[in-house]
Amino acid sequence: MKVYNFEDDPKQPLANIDEQYMQEALKLARKAFEEDEIPIGAIIVSNGKIIGKGYNMTERLNDVTAHAEMQAFTAAANYLGGKYLKDCTLYVTVEPCVMCAGASYWTQISKIVYGARDEKRGYSSIHEKIIHPKTIIQSGVLEKDCAELMMSFFRNKR
Repeated sequence: MKVYNFEDDPKQPLANIDEQYMQEALKLARKAFEEDEIPIGAIIVSNGKIIGKGYNMTERLNDVTAHAEMQAFTAAANYLGGKYLKDCTLYVTVEPCVMCAGASYWTQISKIVYGARDEKRGYSSIHEKIIHPKTIIQSGVLEKDCAELMMSFFRNKR
């Protein structure tokens, strides 16, 4: 006979699932930071599994489109074998730019969760309707950690 314990284990506190996945995106952002890339990381999750990852690689690849989100979209589409990312969630450390928001529209991704806002280049400062109308947006997940990494990067550049 199996016994199931439905009580919370005090040794293992249950963390918010969005925060857990954002921590994974932050790991990638830190990798970008170490490579002297703008520190943005992204993952795509489907059915509780990470199916795509990316971090900014614009300097390494000499490609202005090599943003974290674009890398993650490509990896997830390859994993699924199709271009649509319905029933998937994008976790990204910084609000997507207009290019990445536009790409998310075409993927028809179900949800976007981001950490810090990008006041200068984030999609919401330009036009919020660039995101697919069925896409759910959640902002501010681990916002302080995500913002601090970006501020630290640019402080070091100045």
